[in-house]
Amino acid sequence: MMSRRDLLSAGTAAAALAAFGLPTSASATGELKLGSANRFSFDALMEEARTLAGKPYVAPSSPPRAILERIDYQAHGQIKFDTDRALFAEGPGPFPVTFFHLGKYFQVPVRMHVVSGEAGDQIEREIEYDPSCFDMPADSPARELPKDCGFAGFRFQESRLGDQAKLDWRKNDWAAFLGASYFRAIGELHQYGLSARGIAVNVALLDRPEEFPNFTHFYFETPTDGSGTLVLYALLDGPSIAGAYRFVMTRQRGVVMEVEKALYLRSDIARLGVAPMTSMYWFSETRKPEAVDWRPEIHDSDGLALWTGMGERIWRPLNNPSRSVDSSFQDLSPRGFGLLQRDRNFDHYQDGVMYDRRPSLWVEPLDDWGAGTIQLVELPTDDEIDDNIVAMWVPAAPARTGASYRLRYRLHWLADEPYPTSLARCVASRLGNGGQPGQPRPHGLRKFMIEFLGGPLANLPFGVKPEAVLWASRGSFSYVFTEAVPDDLPGHWRAQFDLQVNGAEPVEMRLFLRNGSQILTETWLYQYHPLPNEQS
Repeated sequence: MMSRRDLLSAGTAAAALAAFGLPTSASATGELKLGSANRFSFDALMEEARTLAGKPYVAPSSPPRAILERIDYQAHGQIKFDTDRALFAEGPGPFPVTFFHLGKYFQVPVRMHVVSGEAGDQIEREIEYDPSCFDMPADSPARELPKDCGFAGFRFQESRLGDQAKLDWRKNDWAAFLGASYFRAIGELHQYGLSARGIAVNVALLDRPEEFPNFTHFYFETPTDGSGTLVLYALLDGPSIAGAYRFVMTRQRGVVMEVEKALYLRSDIARLGVAPMTSMYWFSETRKPEAVDWRPEIHDSDGLALWTGMGERIWRPLNNPSRSVDSSFQDLSPRGFGLLQRDRNFDHYQDGVMYDRRPSLWVEPLDDWGAGTIQLVELPTDDEIDDNIVAMWVPAAPARTGASYRLRYRLHWLADEPYPTSLARCVASRLGNGGQPGQPRPHGLRKFMIEFLGGPLANLPFGVKPEAVLWASRGSFSYVFTEAVPDDLPGHWRAQFDLQVNGAEPVEMRLFLRNGSQILTETWLYQYHPLPNEQS
């Protein structure tokens, strides 16, 4: 609770809550229990974050760890929030809110609040944890937790005003905030996948551990109409940073979130990741260890897409490296970036968990972010349970103690990027042994097949072949040519080339197709990691 705020009179608070259909009693039977009323504003929340950052960090307290450890994955899955007691279950607005219980993997309590009133004259009341809001087995360890232990997170359910025969809101949700500052949303294909984060602090550094600041308080603004837009506020706190967030979320064919945040540093941060996202990439058609898995591909995202401040469109296929690898793409005032799932063919995955439907996530800056780098962190994994990919914007200016930031951006959770390029796009990257059929295959020679589809490639005059423009940080190219893919699909071309390289150090590569002075495709970037059996 934000006790420093002035407490409203009980009569004024009750009248305001009743006007929005919210319970006015702190012990309403069959309803959510609400605490006392306090004034609320985003300005006040930002000031609270600033004040927090000026004080030593105090880690949030948690219920007895021994009990939480017993609420493992299976036990946690048996604890269900009673949807009859969802926030906004009867309105106003179309989207009820349900809550997650604490457990082994989500041990930090998060305080939930409901906000009512007009802008400039708002109040908030805490939603008090009540174990009776959850259905759980009689022998669940959760029954041993303190009665005020708090919630772990929440989710927005699908519209209660929708076609119940097709989509039951009690069984379907479209956004979830759970764990540290992680959150995610389904795209237009109704499938969860990668996650976003409120902030990333010191990701994958060798000389210091990563920090995971927590969203400690959430504030749900009471909807005033049925437009499908929700407003959410959050307070963030961590060892090196505090912050205040405002999310304006719209459920459309996918999910769009406008994020405004104010960040305040209580200590230096070596790598401050803004608008970070995290995903999973194990293997794809690009490179797959022999017989590692029966499925052809396993990934939530297959590449990083960039739209630079200069207007260049770039596609960087993801890797599962043998060691942690950081890649930085320097830019000035980027127009956007995202981790995308471009391959939408079920036959390429053959898995009922629907990797072909995983959402793409695109970040659209709403202000001039100035100089910095889009950084891609790729960590090794040998399973699909690990989120081993991170992409984020890192400002060029050092993140020093006492610094503050005000940032705005839009998150698009869709099947594709929201502003597709008019150029042909890369649709596949394939590697194999170099050389020509019927000839010995030399060590250290790798063949690449890079496929592009659409755009001006579909309008090339008959007999015209695009030119492959290639560059590599080391090594030499041979056997370079382009050809139309023989599938009768208009605008489907591929570039083929061999790369001769010695040694195990990564090779940075760059490719695009052109016809004379006309650029036909986006730019393909790739970081090739020679394996020991591929070297001379």
